[in-house]
Amino acid sequence: MTDHHFTTSDRVRIAYGVQGEGRPVMLLHGFLSSGARNWAAPRLVQALVEAGRQVITPDARGHGASDAPTDPGFWPADVMARDVVELVAHLGLIDYDLGGYSMGGRTAIRAIAGGLRPQRLVIGGMGETAIMEAGPRAEAFEDAIRRGPAAQDAAMGGALHKLMADQGLKPEAMLGVLASFQPTTEAEIRGIKIPALVLMGRDDHDNGSGQTLADWLGGRFVQVPGDHGTAVAGRAFREALVAFLA
Repeated sequence: MTDHHFTTSDRVRIAYGVQGEGRPVMLLHGFLSSGARNWAAPRLVQALVEAGRQVITPDARGHGASDAPTDPGFWPADVMARDVVELVAHLGLIDYDLGGYSMGGRTAIRAIAGGLRPQRLVIGGMGETAIMEAGPRAEAFEDAIRRGPAAQDAAMGGALHKLMADQGLKPEAMLGVLASFQPTTEAEIRGIKIPALVLMGRDDHDNGSGQTLADWLGGRFVQVPGDHGTAVAGRAFREALVAFLA
């Protein structure tokens, strides 16, 4: 993986990896993860490179090797999508595809609402409700990040604090990520006229209906083994992703 950085319009350094040759595909990772953890570790980057694609994997602000500002002023609404729009412009991408898992899927939709026009779109681990609104799940994340083992869901709080500690993630930055969430309407989703694939684990029950999201996008839905945390690392997810993008 080749490491690169660019600086956003508000002076935040965003790290991104580039691997392979061919038509670019940009893959956006999930919350409390990174490009390497979400896409490289499960061999998804390798599989796409072997299929003849160039793969670009940014670390969202607050995550991985990117800057993690703690000042709330660096976390306005839709800032994650704005970073992606600016990175695409920085790289001069015109003929490219875009994919995202979990938070990355929501960010991809918001970036398209903000003007991006990839040729193809992949959304993993998200149904229509998780794209449209953060809801109780975001509230549970916030409580777990703020209170750790003292959170209402003590197990979740302990697990998230360990995950943040293992990756060196700043709790204040993760709260900034949650604060920057921008809702998306059904009309906005239906207005995306791009060939789309929605991939979702059979046991992923907290993020809405992948079939409904695919229907609204006018795309294809593929259900794969696993839950929200494990589906992306499975063979079926990898094969469907490569078949759609290769």
